[in-house]
Amino acid sequence: MPPTDPPPAAPTAPAPVGLRERKKAQTRAAIQHQAMRLFRESGYSATTMEQIAAAADVSPSTLYRYFPTKEDLILQDDYDPLLAAAFRAQPRNLPTLEAFRAAVFQAMAQIPHEDQEEALERAYLGYTIPEVRARAMDHMLVTANTLATLFAERLNRAPDELEVKVLAGTVIGALLAAQELWIADRSRNLFLLLDRALQCLINGPGDLAPADPQEA
Repeated sequence: MPPTDPPPAAPTAPAPVGLRERKKAQTRAAIQHQAMRLFRESGYSATTMEQIAAAADVSPSTLYRYFPTKEDLILQDDYDPLLAAAFRAQPRNLPTLEAFRAAVFQAMAQIPHEDQEEALERAYLGYTIPEVRARAMDHMLVTANTLATLFAERLNRAPDELEVKVLAGTVIGALLAAQELWIADRSRNLFLLLDRALQCLINGPGDLAPADPQEA
């Protein structure tokens, strides 16, 4: 199935822009940026938290307050609030999965290109470094619970209902499948793969027709 066009933009709720929030976001981004630079230059395993703190010009205690472990420097980001705001702003007549697909595009549109590039680099490291990949399971569970909460709000159901959790878990599975294909061939566009994965859920993957043996 060819990539589909992005859904039309819809207004999203503004994120908090208080001075304290901006400073915290700037500090977090500076630390993460320096960490990624050191990982590129020296390798993940050879880089210490103390080196990252020195490069970011913060104390070790400040570094650990923002990123409790070295793995978190790769796995954490500040994009969930953007996605949540975009999802909550979708028209109520849109089905849940279509609303989520639209929200993903609109959240990504708010992320500067250079930050998108670094996010892709972190996604690659998170999949290919064994110790980071192991910890990524915890982050996936947190993300699944976040999605369940968002979906439950929209559906007027409880986030711990089985059906809501299955829906959230299905979305996580689709996103992981897209990421796996991208890791295998990084010349492909990850964002278009994510869109195709979500569109597959919208269309109903259970209706996928068998491939024609003549075309194999």
